[in-house]
Amino acid sequence: MHTNTFSSPDPLITPEHNSVHDAAIKLLRQAAIEVNGSNPWDMQLHAPDVLQRGMAQANLGLGEAYMDGDWDAERLDEFFARLLGTRLTDNIRPLRLLGHVLMAKLFNLQNIERAKKVGEVHYDLGNDFYAQMLDSRMTYTCAYWEHATNLEQAQEAKLDMVCRKLQLQPGMRLLDIGCGWGSLLAFAAEKYGVEGVGVSISKEQIAFAAQRYAHLPIDFRLQDYRELDERFDAVASLGMFEHVGHKNFRTYMEVAHRSLDQGGLFLLHTIGKNSRRTPPDPWIDKYIFPNGDLPSIGQIGDAAENLFVVEDLHNFGSDYDKTLMAWFANFDRAWPAFAEQLGERFYRMWKYYLLSCAGAFRARDIQLWQLVLSKDGVRGGYRRPSL
Repeated sequence: MHTNTFSSPDPLITPEHNSVHDAAIKLLRQAAIEVNGSNPWDMQLHAPDVLQRGMAQANLGLGEAYMDGDWDAERLDEFFARLLGTRLTDNIRPLRLLGHVLMAKLFNLQNIERAKKVGEVHYDLGNDFYAQMLDSRMTYTCAYWEHATNLEQAQEAKLDMVCRKLQLQPGMRLLDIGCGWGSLLAFAAEKYGVEGVGVSISKEQIAFAAQRYAHLPIDFRLQDYRELDERFDAVASLGMFEHVGHKNFRTYMEVAHRSLDQGGLFLLHTIGKNSRRTPPDPWIDKYIFPNGDLPSIGQIGDAAENLFVVEDLHNFGSDYDKTLMAWFANFDRAWPAFAEQLGERFYRMWKYYLLSCAGAFRARDIQLWQLVLSKDGVRGGYRRPSL
C-alpha cells in the first residue's frame, strides 16, 4: 500500500489530465469533499491518476484505484454518502463503459447457467468467513433496527416481522426463494410452527442449512427458482430479486404466482434503485455480485401486473446503512484470521463494498423495499402488523 499522499501539480499530469482532474475536484467540492483535506470523509490521494480513473470509468475506476491502494478516506462510508447525496455522479456516463451498459440492456445475463456464477463467486466464499461477519443465524439481508440495539436483535426483529406480515400459522408450508443459510425458514419453523422448502444456487449455503437444521421440517434444495413447480401457503424471497435480472422479472413473478396457494401471501424483500434507466454498477458487477441488476419500483410493478395485488409497500432502506456498518465492524474485527488467506487487496475490496453501499443507503441513492402481495386482493383489506 502507498503511504505518501499525492497533490497536484505533478509532471505526470498532462494539460488534458489537468482539466479532468480539476473537473473532478469541482464535483467533489460540491459534495463538501476536499482532496487531501483534513476531514475524515476527505479523499487522500496516493497516486496521480485516481481522479482521471474515476471520471473515465465511474465507480469501476474509482473502486479499482481504491483496491490498488491509490487513495483512501478515513470515513469511506461518509465519503460516499456525501458524494452520492449530490446526485451529481448520475451524470457521469463514460464511453468506456458503453459495452457494459449495452450487455446489461440487451442480453439475459441471468439465465439458468449464468445465474450460478454469483453463487460460486460470492456466496460460496466460505461459511467460516460469513459466520464472522453476520449474526448467529447467518442472515445476509437488511436487518430491522426500530427497537434493536445490536445486529442480533435487529435480524431477529426482521425475521419476526416477515413472519407476521405473512400471517404464518402452525402447519403452514412456506417457500423461501433464495433461502441463503436458512435463517428465515428455521426461525419460522421454530417460532411459528411451519414447514417449508428453501432453494438457493449456492452449494455452500445449502450444505450449511441442511446440516444445521436437519432436526426441523425443512427441505433445502440446490435449485434454480425457475425449476419450482409446487404449491405453498406462503412465499417469501429476501435478497434474491437483486440477482434475477430485468429480463427475468416477469418470469420470477410467474414462478411466485404458480407457487402460491389461493388466499396466500407473497413477501418480496429487495434492494431497489430510484430509476429504471440506471444500469448495474460496473464495480459491484465485476467484483461483488456478478450479473446483479437492481429493480426500480416501476419494474416491480410491471412484473407483477395482472398476477398480484400489492397489499403493502414498506421502505426501510436507512436500516441497511446500520446493517452494513455492523457487518463491516464484524468483518474488520475478524480480519486477522483471514488476512493471510485472502490478502490485503481482498480486504480493501470488501471494505469498499460494505462502506460504499452503506453510504449509498445513507444518501437514499438506493432503497430497501418489502412488498406484501396477494393473488386477488385480501378480502376486507390487508393490515400491516404493528412493528
